[in-house]
Amino acid sequence: MTKKRASILERYFYLFMSLLIAVVVLFGFSHTIDRNLIHPHFQPPVILYVHTFVFCAWVLFFILQSALVRSRNVRLHRTLGWVGVGLGASIVVLGWMTTIVMGRLSLQHGGPFPFKPFLIVASLDMVSFGVPFALAVYWRKRPDFHRRLMLIASCALLEAAFGRIPIFHLFFAPVGIDALILLGVMRDFLVDRRVHKVYLYALPTMIVFQVFAEYAFVHASPWWVHIADYLLR
Repeated sequence: MTKKRASILERYFYLFMSLLIAVVVLFGFSHTIDRNLIHPHFQPPVILYVHTFVFCAWVLFFILQSALVRSRNVRLHRTLGWVGVGLGASIVVLGWMTTIVMGRLSLQHGGPFPFKPFLIVASLDMVSFGVPFALAVYWRKRPDFHRRLMLIASCALLEAAFGRIPIFHLFFAPVGIDALILLGVMRDFLVDRRVHKVYLYALPTMIVFQVFAEYAFVHASPWWVHIADYLLR
């Protein structure tokens, strides 16, 4: 790769990824937003709208922070970072609460979707976001760790968006997440000639979690259905 192309990747990669994440969110949820939020068959709980707002705020915040770094406005980036801490914590709490509320609602209305088995996928999504996010906050003074962990955390939130895209469907949504993270791996290899240790540890761990969760979901593992039944009471 020429030095010019490597320089472009180095300078614009994370801003590009933040915009790509926004495109995935818009395209994915465009398939269901009308019937789920705008013209639903039954009135969704308020927490779903709050969760949607906070999730969109996170995507916009990620774009803003990436743009601030690109424009070398690091001081404002760090100041606004504490807003991101609040948003990230809210996503974990609201994500879990929304999952439980919507699961109970689905059971009450007798929906065909197997929500009890699926609860493990939604739960591990929150873990896949929460752990990299917490580590990114911890290593906020280590830019090489911080930016990669924030990218991984943001990608981990996209399972619902990918799951709404027909070619992915629900079972293959993790493939889309992993593909985005692999772009980060490719960026490191092309620009730095090595893959950062964040990816070497995080990506295999995430894939193991994904396989585990999808297996339990697809096979409706009795041990998990029993736990989900308790959680959704």
